Amino acid sequence: MTRHELDAAGIREPALRAAYTRCRQLNARHGRTYFLATRLLPVERRSAVHALYGFARWADDIVDDLGRDRTPDERDHLLRRLEADLADGLRTGAGDEPVVRAVADTAARYGIDHVLFADFMASMRADLTVTDYPTYADLRAYMHGSAAVIGLQMLPVLGTVAPREEAAPHAAALGVAFQLTNFLRDVGEDLDRGRVYLPADLLAAHGVDRPLLERSRRTGRRDPRIRAALVAAEAMTREVYRAAEPGIAMLDPRVRPCIRTAFTMYGGILDAIARQDYAVLHRRAVVSRGRRAATAVAGAVRVVGARCRARVVGRTPTTGGVAAEWKGGVR
Repeated sequence: MTRHELDAAGIREPALRAAYTRCRQLNARHGRTYFLATRLLPVERRSAVHALYGFARWADDIVDDLGRDRTPDERDHLLRRLEADLADGLRTGAGDEPVVRAVADTAARYGIDHVLFADFMASMRADLTVTDYPTYADLRAYMHGSAAVIGLQMLPVLGTVAPREEAAPHAAALGVAFQLTNFLRDVGEDLDRGRVYLPADLLAAHGVDRPLLERSRRTGRRDPRIRAALVAAEAMTREVYRAAEPGIAMLDPRVRPCIRTAFTMYGGILDAIARQDYAVLHRRAVVSRGRRAATAVAGAVRVVGARCRARVVGRTPTTGGVAAEWKGGVR
Protein backbone atom coordinates (compact mmCIF):
# COMPACT_ATOMS: atom_id res chain seq x y z
CA MET A 1 0.00 0.00 0.00
CA THR A 2 2.90 2.36 0.62
CA ARG A 3 4.02 1.97 -3.00
CA HIS A 4 0.49 2.68 -4.21
CA GLU A 5 0.33 5.90 -2.17
CA LEU A 6 3.70 7.09 -3.47
CA ASP A 7 2.82 6.28 -7.08
CA ALA A 8 -0.49 8.11 -6.77
CA ALA A 9 1.31 11.17 -5.38
CA GLY A 10 3.78 11.18 -8.24
CA ILE A 11 6.78 10.57 -5.96
CA ARG A 12 9.27 8.70 -8.18
CA GLU A 13 12.82 9.32 -6.94
CA PRO A 14 13.99 6.32 -4.84
CA ALA A 15 15.58 8.28 -1.98
CA LEU A 16 12.54 10.50 -1.69
CA ARG A 17 10.24 7.47 -1.70
CA ALA A 18 12.31 6.00 1.14
CA ALA A 19 12.00 9.28 3.07
CA TYR A 20 8.22 9.31 2.73
CA THR A 21 8.08 5.65 3.71
CA ARG A 22 9.97 6.47 6.91
CA CYS A 23 7.40 9.15 7.75
CA ARG A 24 4.57 6.72 7.13
CA GLN A 25 6.18 4.23 9.51
CA LEU A 26 6.40 6.90 12.22
CA ASN A 27 2.75 7.76 11.74
CA ALA A 28 1.64 4.14 11.86
CA ARG A 29 3.71 3.39 14.97
CA HIS A 30 3.03 6.46 17.08
CA GLY A 31 -0.17 8.08 15.84
CA ARG A 32 -2.70 5.26 15.80
CA THR A 33 -5.80 7.45 15.87
CA TYR A 34 -4.35 9.92 13.38
CA PHE A 35 -3.04 7.16 11.10
CA LEU A 36 -6.39 5.36 11.02
CA ALA A 37 -8.15 8.56 10.00
CA THR A 38 -5.49 9.23 7.35
CA ARG A 39 -6.41 5.95 5.65
CA LEU A 40 -9.67 7.64 4.63
CA LEU A 41 -7.93 10.35 2.62
CA PRO A 42 -7.67 10.22 -1.18
CA VAL A 43 -4.66 8.01 -1.82
CA GLU A 44 -2.61 10.72 -3.56
CA ARG A 45 -2.67 12.96 -0.47
CA ARG A 46 -1.74 10.47 2.23
CA SER A 47 2.02 10.68 1.75
CA ALA A 48 2.01 14.43 2.35
CA VAL A 49 0.10 13.97 5.61
CA HIS A 50 2.55 11.26 6.68
CA ALA A 51 5.42 13.66 5.97
CA LEU A 52 3.93 16.42 8.11
CA TYR A 53 3.24 13.98 10.94
CA GLY A 54 6.64 12.29 10.66
CA PHE A 55 8.56 15.54 10.91
CA ALA A 56 6.51 16.75 13.89
CA ARG A 57 6.98 13.42 15.62
CA TRP A 58 10.74 13.46 15.00
CA ALA A 59 11.10 16.89 16.60
CA ASP A 60 8.84 15.94 19.50
CA ASP A 61 10.91 12.83 20.22
CA ILE A 62 14.07 14.96 20.42
CA VAL A 63 12.37 17.20 22.97
CA ASP A 64 11.10 14.31 25.06
CA ASP A 65 14.33 12.32 24.56
CA LEU A 66 12.44 9.05 24.77
CA GLY A 67 14.68 6.34 26.17
CA ARG A 68 17.97 8.18 25.61
CA ASP A 69 18.53 10.31 28.74
CA ARG A 70 20.25 13.16 26.94
CA THR A 71 20.94 16.38 28.81
CA PRO A 72 18.89 19.52 28.01
CA ASP A 73 21.94 20.98 26.26
CA GLU A 74 22.27 17.88 24.09
CA ARG A 75 18.59 18.01 23.18
CA ASP A 76 18.87 21.71 22.39
CA HIS A 77 21.83 20.95 20.11
CA LEU A 78 19.89 18.23 18.28
CA LEU A 79 16.85 20.43 17.91
CA ARG A 80 18.88 23.31 16.52
CA ARG A 81 20.62 20.95 14.13
CA LEU A 82 17.22 19.71 12.95
CA GLU A 83 16.07 23.32 12.58
CA ALA A 84 19.09 24.15 10.43
CA ASP A 85 18.54 21.01 8.35
CA LEU A 86 14.91 22.01 7.87
CA ALA A 87 15.79 25.54 6.81
CA ASP A 88 18.23 24.15 4.25
CA GLY A 89 15.73 21.54 3.12
CA LEU A 90 12.96 24.08 2.59
CA ARG A 91 15.37 26.21 0.57
CA THR A 92 16.99 23.48 -1.53
CA GLY A 93 14.66 20.50 -1.33
CA ALA A 94 17.41 18.41 0.25
CA GLY A 95 18.08 17.54 3.90
CA ASP A 96 20.15 15.19 6.02
CA GLU A 97 17.22 13.54 7.79
CA PRO A 98 14.67 11.54 5.79
CA VAL A 99 11.81 13.32 7.59
CA VAL A 100 13.25 16.66 6.47
CA ARG A 101 13.55 15.56 2.84
CA ALA A 102 9.94 14.37 2.84
CA VAL A 103 8.46 17.42 4.57
CA ALA A 104 10.47 19.83 2.39
CA ASP A 105 9.13 18.09 -0.70
CA THR A 106 5.59 18.29 0.67
CA ALA A 107 6.00 21.99 1.45
CA ALA A 108 7.14 22.63 -2.13
CA ARG A 109 4.38 20.54 -3.70
CA TYR A 110 1.59 22.23 -1.76
CA GLY A 111 3.01 25.71 -1.25
CA ILE A 112 3.01 25.51 2.54
CA ASP A 113 4.19 28.72 4.18
CA HIS A 114 7.68 28.26 5.65
CA VAL A 115 6.80 30.53 8.58
CA LEU A 116 4.57 27.77 9.91
CA PHE A 117 7.58 25.50 10.29
CA ALA A 118 9.56 28.23 12.06
CA ASP A 119 6.69 28.75 14.50
CA PHE A 120 6.53 25.02 15.14
CA MET A 121 10.23 24.80 15.92
CA ALA A 122 9.96 27.77 18.30
CA SER A 123 7.37 25.89 20.36
CA MET A 124 9.52 22.76 20.33
CA ARG A 125 12.41 24.80 21.76
CA ALA A 126 10.09 26.15 24.46
CA ASP A 127 9.50 22.59 25.65
CA LEU A 128 13.18 22.35 26.60
CA THR A 129 12.88 25.07 29.24
CA VAL A 130 9.22 25.89 29.93
CA THR A 131 7.54 23.50 32.37
CA ASP A 132 4.19 25.19 33.02
CA TYR A 133 1.89 27.95 31.78
CA PRO A 134 0.48 30.59 34.15
CA THR A 135 -2.61 31.35 32.05
CA TYR A 136 -4.64 29.89 29.23
CA ALA A 137 -3.45 32.79 27.07
CA ASP A 138 0.14 31.71 27.68
CA LEU A 139 -0.76 28.15 26.74
CA ARG A 140 -2.52 29.30 23.57
CA ALA A 141 0.60 31.21 22.53
CA TYR A 142 2.59 27.98 22.86
CA MET A 143 -0.07 25.95 21.05
CA HIS A 144 -0.01 28.30 18.07
CA GLY A 145 3.35 26.78 17.17
CA SER A 146 2.82 23.28 18.50
CA ALA A 147 -0.72 22.63 17.25
CA ALA A 148 -2.45 25.43 15.33
CA VAL A 149 0.26 25.50 12.67
CA ILE A 150 -0.25 21.76 12.09
CA GLY A 151 -3.82 22.46 11.07
CA LEU A 152 -2.65 25.31 8.86
CA GLN A 153 0.03 23.13 7.24
CA MET A 154 -2.61 20.50 6.51
CA LEU A 155 -5.03 22.88 4.85
CA PRO A 156 -3.27 23.16 1.44
CA VAL A 157 -2.94 19.37 1.35
CA LEU A 158 -6.60 18.77 2.14
CA GLY A 159 -7.97 21.43 -0.19
CA THR A 160 -10.97 23.68 0.38
CA VAL A 161 -14.19 24.70 -1.34
CA ALA A 162 -14.17 28.04 0.49
CA PRO A 163 -11.41 30.65 0.41
CA ARG A 164 -8.49 29.23 2.35
CA GLU A 165 -8.29 32.26 4.63
CA GLU A 166 -11.90 31.58 5.69
CA ALA A 167 -11.15 27.97 6.56
CA ALA A 168 -7.82 28.71 8.26
CA PRO A 169 -9.10 29.73 11.74
CA HIS A 170 -11.12 26.52 11.95
CA ALA A 171 -8.17 24.40 10.84
CA ALA A 172 -6.00 26.05 13.49
CA ALA A 173 -8.68 25.47 16.13
CA LEU A 174 -8.87 21.78 15.25
CA GLY A 175 -5.14 21.40 15.77
CA VAL A 176 -5.49 23.08 19.17
CA ALA A 177 -8.47 20.89 20.09
CA PHE A 178 -6.51 17.73 19.33
CA GLN A 179 -3.56 18.91 21.39
CA LEU A 180 -5.70 19.95 24.35
CA THR A 181 -7.19 16.46 24.23
CA ASN A 182 -3.72 14.95 24.36
CA PHE A 183 -2.75 17.24 27.25
CA LEU A 184 -5.76 16.07 29.25
CA ARG A 185 -5.19 12.40 28.43
CA ASP A 186 -1.45 12.58 29.18
CA VAL A 187 -1.48 14.82 32.26
CA GLY A 188 0.10 12.10 34.43
CA GLU A 189 2.80 11.20 31.91
CA ASP A 190 3.61 14.86 31.26
CA LEU A 191 3.93 15.41 35.01
CA ASP A 192 6.50 12.59 35.11
CA ARG A 193 8.48 14.55 32.49
CA GLY A 194 8.32 17.65 34.67
CA ARG A 195 5.67 19.48 32.66
CA VAL A 196 2.16 20.70 33.40
CA TYR A 197 0.21 21.78 30.34
CA LEU A 198 -3.02 22.56 32.16
CA PRO A 199 -2.90 26.33 32.74
CA ALA A 200 -2.19 27.35 36.32
CA ASP A 201 -5.09 29.81 36.44
CA LEU A 202 -7.57 27.06 35.56
CA LEU A 203 -6.07 24.78 38.22
CA ALA A 204 -5.99 27.52 40.84
CA ALA A 205 -9.68 28.27 40.29
CA HIS A 206 -10.34 24.82 41.74
CA GLY A 207 -7.71 24.92 44.48
CA VAL A 208 -5.14 22.85 42.57
CA ASP A 209 -1.43 23.49 42.12
CA ARG A 210 1.55 21.47 40.90
CA PRO A 211 2.47 20.04 44.36
CA LEU A 212 -1.07 18.68 44.72
CA LEU A 213 -0.89 17.08 41.28
CA GLU A 214 2.49 15.56 42.05
CA ARG A 215 1.29 14.22 45.40
CA SER A 216 -1.78 12.66 43.84
CA ARG A 217 0.30 11.12 41.05
CA ARG A 218 2.78 9.72 43.57
CA THR A 219 0.28 8.32 46.09
CA GLY A 220 -2.52 7.32 43.74
CA ARG A 221 -5.05 9.14 45.90
CA ARG A 222 -7.90 10.90 44.15
CA ASP A 223 -8.77 14.47 45.09
CA PRO A 224 -12.12 16.14 44.27
CA ARG A 225 -10.38 19.44 43.55
CA ILE A 226 -8.28 17.82 40.85
CA ARG A 227 -11.35 16.15 39.37
CA ALA A 228 -13.15 19.51 39.24
CA ALA A 229 -10.18 21.09 37.44
CA LEU A 230 -10.09 18.26 34.91
CA VAL A 231 -13.82 18.61 34.27
CA ALA A 232 -13.23 22.31 33.58
CA ALA A 233 -10.35 21.47 31.24
CA GLU A 234 -12.59 19.07 29.35
CA ALA A 235 -15.28 21.75 28.98
CA MET A 236 -12.67 24.22 27.73
CA THR A 237 -11.46 21.67 25.16
CA ARG A 238 -14.96 20.95 23.91
CA GLU A 239 -15.45 24.66 23.29
CA VAL A 240 -12.46 24.57 20.95
CA TYR A 241 -13.93 21.56 19.12
CA ARG A 242 -17.14 23.56 18.60
CA ALA A 243 -15.13 26.43 17.14
CA ALA A 244 -13.31 24.04 14.80
CA GLU A 245 -16.24 22.00 13.52
CA PRO A 246 -17.69 24.47 10.95
CA GLY A 247 -14.41 24.25 9.05
CA ILE A 248 -15.06 20.63 8.06
CA ALA A 249 -17.77 21.74 5.62
CA MET A 250 -15.24 24.10 4.00
CA LEU A 251 -12.94 21.24 2.96
CA ASP A 252 -12.83 19.30 -0.28
CA PRO A 253 -15.72 16.80 0.08
CA ARG A 254 -13.37 13.89 -0.55
CA VAL A 255 -11.32 14.69 2.56
CA ARG A 256 -14.20 15.55 4.87
CA PRO A 257 -14.75 11.91 5.94
CA CYS A 258 -11.13 11.71 7.12
CA ILE A 259 -11.30 14.91 9.15
CA ARG A 260 -14.75 14.06 10.50
CA THR A 261 -13.41 10.69 11.61
CA ALA A 262 -10.40 12.27 13.32
CA PHE A 263 -12.75 14.80 14.94
CA THR A 264 -14.92 11.99 16.27
CA MET A 265 -12.03 9.80 17.39
CA TYR A 266 -10.29 12.54 19.33
CA GLY A 267 -13.60 13.56 20.85
CA GLY A 268 -13.93 9.92 21.87
CA ILE A 269 -10.80 10.32 23.99
CA LEU A 270 -12.60 13.01 25.97
CA ASP A 271 -15.56 10.65 26.33
CA ALA A 272 -13.23 7.93 27.63
CA ILE A 273 -11.71 10.33 30.15
CA ALA A 274 -15.18 11.18 31.46
CA ARG A 275 -16.20 7.48 31.59
CA GLN A 276 -13.13 6.74 33.70
CA ASP A 277 -14.12 9.58 36.04
CA TYR A 278 -11.16 11.81 35.11
CA ALA A 279 -8.56 9.44 36.58
CA VAL A 280 -5.92 10.59 34.06
CA LEU A 281 -3.33 11.23 36.74
CA HIS A 282 -3.30 7.52 37.48
CA ARG A 283 -4.10 5.77 34.20
CA ARG A 284 -4.28 6.68 30.55
CA ALA A 285 -7.75 6.91 29.04
CA VAL A 286 -7.99 4.70 25.96
CA VAL A 287 -10.72 4.44 23.34
CA SER A 288 -11.60 0.77 22.85
CA ARG A 289 -10.73 -0.98 19.61
CA GLY A 290 -14.43 -1.58 19.02
CA ARG A 291 -15.23 2.11 19.21
CA ARG A 292 -12.31 3.00 16.94
CA ALA A 293 -13.38 0.36 14.44
CA ALA A 294 -16.99 1.55 14.43
CA THR A 295 -15.86 5.13 13.83
CA ALA A 296 -13.56 4.01 11.03
CA VAL A 297 -16.37 2.04 9.36
CA ALA A 298 -18.65 5.07 9.52
CA GLY A 299 -15.87 7.13 7.98
CA ALA A 300 -15.42 4.59 5.20
CA VAL A 301 -19.12 4.80 4.39
CA ARG A 302 -18.81 8.58 4.11
CA VAL A 303 -15.78 8.13 1.82
CA VAL A 304 -17.85 5.97 -0.54
CA GLY A 305 -20.59 8.58 -0.56
CA ALA A 306 -18.12 11.37 -1.30
CA ARG A 307 -16.56 9.43 -4.16
CA CYS A 308 -19.97 8.67 -5.64
CA ARG A 309 -20.81 12.36 -5.56
CA ALA A 310 -17.50 13.14 -7.23
CA ARG A 311 -18.26 10.72 -10.05
CA VAL A 312 -21.73 12.19 -10.54
CA VAL A 313 -20.46 15.75 -10.70
CA GLY A 314 -17.50 14.69 -12.81
CA ARG A 315 -15.15 17.19 -11.23
CA THR A 316 -13.36 17.61 -7.94
CA PRO A 317 -12.06 20.75 -6.27
CA THR A 318 -8.41 21.55 -6.56
CA THR A 319 -6.32 21.76 -3.42
CA GLY A 320 -6.91 25.13 -1.90
CA GLY A 321 -9.33 26.18 -4.65
CA VAL A 322 -13.00 27.09 -4.70
CA ALA A 323 -15.48 24.80 -6.48
CA ALA A 324 -18.95 26.32 -6.57
CA GLU A 325 -20.55 23.08 -7.71
CA TRP A 326 -19.68 21.41 -4.37
CA LYS A 327 -22.42 23.08 -2.33
CA GLY A 328 -23.47 19.88 -0.58
CA GLY A 329 -21.03 17.06 0.01
CA VAL A 330 -20.54 14.60 2.80
CA ARG A 331 -20.04 15.97 6.32
